[in-house]
Amino acid sequence: MTTVRREAFGRMPPEEGGGEVEKFILQSDSVRVEILSFGCIITTLETKDRDGQFSDIVLGFDTLEGYTGKHPFFGTVVGRVANRIANGKFSVDGKEYQLFINNGPNSLHGGAKGFDKVLWSAEVLPNGVRFFRLSPDGEEGYPGDLKVWVTYTLSGRELAINYQAQTSKTTPISLTNHSYFNLAGQGSRDVYDHEISIEADSYLPVDDTQIPTGEVAAVSGTGFDLRQPVELGKHLQKFHLDGFDHNFCLHQGQDRRLVARVFHPPTGRTMEVHTTQPGIQFYTGNFLDGSLKGKGGATYPKHSAFCLETQNWPDAVNKPHFPNALLHPGEEYNHTTWLVFNTA
Repeated sequence: MTTVRREAFGRMPPEEGGGEVEKFILQSDSVRVEILSFGCIITTLETKDRDGQFSDIVLGFDTLEGYTGKHPFFGTVVGRVANRIANGKFSVDGKEYQLFINNGPNSLHGGAKGFDKVLWSAEVLPNGVRFFRLSPDGEEGYPGDLKVWVTYTLSGRELAINYQAQTSKTTPISLTNHSYFNLAGQGSRDVYDHEISIEADSYLPVDDTQIPTGEVAAVSGTGFDLRQPVELGKHLQKFHLDGFDHNFCLHQGQDRRLVARVFHPPTGRTMEVHTTQPGIQFYTGNFLDGSLKGKGGATYPKHSAFCLETQNWPDAVNKPHFPNALLHPGEEYNHTTWLVFNTA
């Protein structure tokens, strides 16, 4: 049984149009998750350790002000296009579009005011909540009126996130949730003692602005071979890596498949990621620097969390040999990611 409650969380600042932000609390026997109508943000995700003790395993803030201020997309849904688009440019049907540049020379996670920084309308479901918004033609430079639905449902140990969209003009789209996880509990120092595996035979090398070079490289014999579980800290040392911020190329297909697994031996917590998406961005919080005051006064230093963002490949709209990034009128964008929590 999942219970769903809604309550007030705060009001948007007047310069943002005011408007009430609600919090939705989804609870099963083994998982408790809190989600905002602002940015579809997962603010809290509590799961049990092997002794049955609940801990909150996602980074975030106690107040709305934390989320409306500048932060690295804690818990948000990002769009229209997750990840980076080279030089913020792409062409559709012979017309070039220019997006806002907000990450070196590139556009990142939807631009200046992406899906993470807006209020969504919400509808309570028996076991979850569905958010909706209309992204108007030209928003952040993207073509077409885009209707978007993001649905969170909780069933037992499994949290499902479904993304659907329809457009009036051909537009690139790639939606993901940008939660930062630490299975030891948010506020823990690092994720070096986590064991991770990713079911990917190849990954995308990037240039010095984090844009894929276009090469699809085999993981075999490199530090990117995570097909067998590795202990993160030791693995980074062994391969002299500063961390990960890379897309791993998943086996193509519309069916649900297991793509990543994380195990935290001290607590016994495990998290599996299943998805229908073609890629997963593995990010180890390399840009966290301890400057933000998080939940309960916690600070979040470098490598104190990891993200597993299921999505299309970065800059796919400019790389014809990457999976298709365009949604056409009359089609439906429809992807689901499932997070399954257990103990071992």
